[in-house]
Amino acid sequence: MTFKKLNLVLVTMVLVALVFSCSKHPGFKKTSDGLYYKFHVKSDDTTKVKRGMILEILINYSINDSVLFNSADNPGEFLIPLDSATYKGDLYDALAMMVPGDSATFISSADSFFLKTIRMPTIPDSAFIGKDIQFNIKMISAKTREQLDAQRRAELAELKLQDESLFDQFLIKRNVNIEPLESGVYYIEEIKGTGRKPADGDMVTVHFIVSTIQGDTLYSSYEQARPMTWEAGKIFDNEGATEGLNRMSKGSKAMVIVPSELAFGEQGRGQIIAPNTSLVYEFEIVDFKPKSVYEAEQEAIRKKAEAEKNKASLDEASERASYIKKNNITVKPTASGLYYIETKAGSGEQVVSGKTVKVHYTGTLLNGQKFDSSVDRGEPIEFVLGQGQVIQGWDEGIAMMKEGGKARLIIPSNIAYGPQGRMPTIPPNSTLVFDVELIDVK
Repeated sequence: MTFKKLNLVLVTMVLVALVFSCSKHPGFKKTSDGLYYKFHVKSDDTTKVKRGMILEILINYSINDSVLFNSADNPGEFLIPLDSATYKGDLYDALAMMVPGDSATFISSADSFFLKTIRMPTIPDSAFIGKDIQFNIKMISAKTREQLDAQRRAELAELKLQDESLFDQFLIKRNVNIEPLESGVYYIEEIKGTGRKPADGDMVTVHFIVSTIQGDTLYSSYEQARPMTWEAGKIFDNEGATEGLNRMSKGSKAMVIVPSELAFGEQGRGQIIAPNTSLVYEFEIVDFKPKSVYEAEQEAIRKKAEAEKNKASLDEASERASYIKKNNITVKPTASGLYYIETKAGSGEQVVSGKTVKVHYTGTLLNGQKFDSSVDRGEPIEFVLGQGQVIQGWDEGIAMMKEGGKARLIIPSNIAYGPQGRMPTIPPNSTLVFDVELIDVK
């Protein structure tokens, strides 16, 4: 090799080294569209990945090493159609570079991902503006819609065969030797009811247990200690269950065995009931009455509850007024009813919504009974203001403070814990008194 050629090689090597050493993301290569990429596993799969195919992938993405999403946290397959690029060097461009079996990391623009790819109206956090987003992706498979549909049909056919086998085993195990109804439902009356059957429109009180054919209980009204109300003539859960109920009268107890096609068929029911699953219902008709009678009873219950609610609200207002008078409080409440009493002016930063604040507090009821105190625990509470992480009265009251300040917040139940309270320490419809200190604003 001549001196001139050797010199040229050395210069080229230096230039390459400089390019990689100055790279924004060392160890990554960069496409002409600005997408940084690094393959960890390169598969020899020969599938030609094309736009429009359905990809099964494992993916997580992060900004500043904070993971925002991980498909492994969700049950089932994570499928994504390979769409056209939403901007140069986007997630779809990254996926188009892969084949099944590949594992890679890609880096792109967080701004463009949020605004263009997933079409959010704004970037969800101001800290993400101008940042890079990192995608870690493993591709499991890439199929056309036709291939995916064929796979699904084969899987459903297999599930159907399994269910039919389990159905037959169940009948043998339970010694079911009666003929099914014309629809295919098996109706086994265990206790014969008395009187007429509910007419369409009657409101029926019914206890029931529903299980899979394998014996897994999905729901029991007995465990809830409350029967369900069903309007006769309408569907109860599914076609097969309804057919069984329609044969019952007051006091009846019956087992209704529902083949999968009369239950939820190939669709199943979300994560609860798999496709092609036969079900077993155990029904008991407790009572039924005309709809007009039922609605009158419900209206009476509603009016009683409303009256009790109004009385509780009046009682709370009276107790709060007595507390205000007794303690010589002269400040006016805000529109929400909050009383804000500054006991020490803060000299630091004014807190605003979205800031993380650190607060010490002691909470009491109007009678002076303490129910909680971070001071006693020696550990202040931290939360993001204005995000609903605390009661409304706190979000409103702390927003009126400056760092280093102290205040007393008198918070009506409608912006605290409402008619439910927070038993056992906070009764329903309780006005709360908080002495708070804003220690830090981040």
